[in-house]
Amino acid sequence: MRDTLVLNASFEPLSTVTLNRAVVLVLTDKAVVEHAHPDLRVRGAAVDLPVPRVIRLCRYVRVPFRRQAPWSRRGVLVRDQHRCAYCGRRATTVDHVVPRAQGGGDTWLNTVASCAEDNHRKADRTPEQAGMPLLHQPFEPTPADAMLLAMRASERSELPEWLARAAA
Repeated sequence: MRDTLVLNASFEPLSTVTLNRAVVLVLTDKAVVEHAHPDLRVRGAAVDLPVPRVIRLCRYVRVPFRRQAPWSRRGVLVRDQHRCAYCGRRATTVDHVVPRAQGGGDTWLNTVASCAEDNHRKADRTPEQAGMPLLHQPFEPTPADAMLLAMRASERSELPEWLARAAA
């Protein structure tokens, strides 16, 4: 599970990594712990450090500018917080607002999270044709938003105030 947020030296979010990778980065002095779990520690023969939630790289990493987050089914489910856009229940599938059969594509603005029942009921129709209004409109997250949304809600709530404000 990727549960540690990696910040660039300039404090901009870069990615999420596993706990093991985060510990290796800290132990090799490539990163410092910015925010740690209050109760948990990683211990070894010569090591005792808090479990990192957020780490910051010591050296700036130049990242190619990315205007938009890459689309993915998982990304749509995460963006919509696994809630069906038609009924609000738990979503397990992705539905195309304009069906692919009618020329709709795999884009952030054309896909929403949906429960299997509503996805099947809507079929190859638009929400208007099916009489199923959307509870919320799809939106395109920024790359940083997409990364922060990928963290579990419990982990996002434990982020430092300055970082949680940037994620909101």
